[in-house]
Amino acid sequence: MMKVEGNAGFTLYERERIKIATNNFNKAHIIGEGGQGTVYRAVIDGTTMAIKRCKEINESKKMDFVQELVILCRVNHTNIVRLLGCCLQFEAPMLVYEFVQNKTLQELLDLQRSKRFHVTLGTRLRIAAESADAFAHLYSLPRPILHGDVKPANILLAEGLVAKVSDFGCSTIDEKTQVVPKGTPGYIDPDYLLEYQLTASNDVYSFGVILLELLTSRRPFSKERKSLTSMFQEAMANGTLVELLDSDIVDEASMRVIQQAAVLANQCLVVPGTTRSTMMLVATEL
Repeated sequence: MMKVEGNAGFTLYERERIKIATNNFNKAHIIGEGGQGTVYRAVIDGTTMAIKRCKEINESKKMDFVQELVILCRVNHTNIVRLLGCCLQFEAPMLVYEFVQNKTLQELLDLQRSKRFHVTLGTRLRIAAESADAFAHLYSLPRPILHGDVKPANILLAEGLVAKVSDFGCSTIDEKTQVVPKGTPGYIDPDYLLEYQLTASNDVYSFGVILLELLTSRRPFSKERKSLTSMFQEAMANGTLVELLDSDIVDEASMRVIQQAAVLANQCLVVPGTTRSTMMLVATEL
């Protein structure tokens, strides 16, 4: 294990440390899986961490990848999961993150949908605001960091349901080696599917879908495979938004706030993306 020169907060871990910490990548340690890799719960020097196995990367690109990770680990924001280090002694890079002890926004939405947990409108909009602020911060850096897979499963919830954006590190690999589209069905910007060139605007679209989920407690696709975005845009055009909303948050006192949030979501979903709201504007409005 060694510290990267000039960055005391970034550690290069040895292969054996990672294997021991994950019990040789035991399936019992898996806490998350997705298109960008598998996440394991691990303990290193008595501290619980999250280790993500990314996609494989060419040997010639590893040093460039390390330099990008050093930049990522300097990101210091309350609502962004902190990157602590990596291990490049496997074919697939291992990223080491702080461990967030709670659920994801996806799990919270599922609990709300099943009526096993009530999430107030205020809490929903606070989570949205914290997430938007985190994304806006990533885009405002001298070398902007794009996400590419914005969805509820990648927004972790710490103590007090504080939002923490995760899963942005592996995107530095995909930007250079991409042969298939990034993202998750239901959240992918139609503009992105035309050229496969990731922009901040694509992430804004995905965030708009999340905002719809928070307002409606519906999934991105219905059982009939009708998209939530198309149902929402029809409801906005026909003046029937209230029929789409989650009844748990609808009352006379909250409708003005809900209407404002719905207008903002609509601005996130505009196609083409050149006329879409920026994430900074979204964060400010929320």
